[in-house]
Amino acid sequence: MRQCDNYLAATAIFVNAAKGISALQLGRDLDVQYKTAFVLAHKLSEAISAEQAEGQLSGVVEVDGAYFGGHAKQENKKEDRKDRRLVEQQTGKRQSVVAARERGGRVLVTVVAKESDAVPFIRKRVLMGSTVHADEAGGRDALHADFDMRRINHSVAFSLDGACTNQAESFFSCLRRAEFGQHHHMSGKYLAAYAGEMPWREDNRRVANGGLHGIATAAALSHPASREWAGYWQR
Repeated sequence: MRQCDNYLAATAIFVNAAKGISALQLGRDLDVQYKTAFVLAHKLSEAISAEQAEGQLSGVVEVDGAYFGGHAKQENKKEDRKDRRLVEQQTGKRQSVVAARERGGRVLVTVVAKESDAVPFIRKRVLMGSTVHADEAGGRDALHADFDMRRINHSVAFSLDGACTNQAESFFSCLRRAEFGQHHHMSGKYLAAYAGEMPWREDNRRVANGGLHGIATAAALSHPASREWAGYWQR
């Protein structure tokens, strides 16, 4: 009974956080170990992410990408510090989260090594005949064969001649807030889990807490046994 009560309480706390909740905070609220809260939060995230990832987008769809991780720790002394934006200063762990956001609709995401690797995902998740807005990154060029493309050069303007990716970038703003403000660090191993959770939060941001609790609980109850989170703890 206590386990059931903890689960219901965890779900209520989990959905109440607009930008996600850290396992440390969840553990404090439930009075359980950090390990318990970490696994429980990821099981909930897996359930809602699986439901969120279904379906396709249509109409006007904005596509954008953002890189996470891969920065080397900065040196203490100023003379030893390096420009961490340079490729040679990366750790090799940097990954790209690519988001496709339907205007007035849903968000779908994927995690890839580089943005050009997301082309098959976009072709699969965006219906033919849709209008796709994207920046001028070279990885988007292949999409011209499949969609009516609108490109925007961000070095010139954020929105020009009707082309923009502002709504997709708005999603990344939320994901960055979740990273810096809640989790402080997203391990590359679990980046897909964190990134998959945020579209659900973004798409349901105007749903009341009671409704969110019902949606998350239903998703968890209908979700099959987790293969990723089969044990009590992971390293």
